[in-house]
Amino acid sequence: MKRETPTVRLLPAGEEIEVGTIYCLGRNYAAHAREMNAEVPGNTAVGKGEPIIFLKPPTAILREGKPIRYPSLTKSLHHELELVALLGGGPPGAPADVRVLGYGIGLDMTLRDVQERMKAKGLPWAVAKGFDGSAPVSDFVPAESIPDPVHLEMRLSVNGRLRQHGSTGDMIFTVDEIISYLSGIFTLRPGDLIFTGTPSGVGPVVPGDEIVGEISGIGRVSFRVE
Repeated sequence: MKRETPTVRLLPAGEEIEVGTIYCLGRNYAAHAREMNAEVPGNTAVGKGEPIIFLKPPTAILREGKPIRYPSLTKSLHHELELVALLGGGPPGAPADVRVLGYGIGLDMTLRDVQERMKAKGLPWAVAKGFDGSAPVSDFVPAESIPDPVHLEMRLSVNGRLRQHGSTGDMIFTVDEIISYLSGIFTLRPGDLIFTGTPSGVGPVVPGDEIVGEISGIGRVSFRVE
């Protein structure tokens, strides 16, 4: 059986764009790093540190209107609200010849117990972050409609109760800095996505929960957990 190629929708025309590599930032908000009892990346004695990068496959994408399936291999599924950048072709001579084509709202769904177990053993935790449906996303708005992506209010609620409330201004590494860093290591391509990290307040969800994510200038997205 032929499988559909994962795509995201770019507004206002509704263009469907095939998803490439999904790059994700870990601990890009200091308050979130602290709530996870993890070291905060950023300034060091020799200058600014390096961002923490992990990947999700295109099959992680989940569009609004479809439920988040609660995986059987976890007892602790967590939400993480994120600003997501969609990459498109850029002018010749630009870094990696890419630019931000649009911005959307994303959820980095995480199998927290699986992740912690793998971390304790010093093993990779790709399963905890890259399972099918682990990257729910909204439609994307054109980048030119978001002239200042570093000052956007972010809110996430579960069943009407506020869980996460922050600002993209609290990012340790900005979107431009992330793209500059990634382009020195990877060949970035149109259709790639960048999940830019989450503010504090992450927590568990269970079947029956309704997750609503909002980012100013972009809109809102909702997903039900089943």
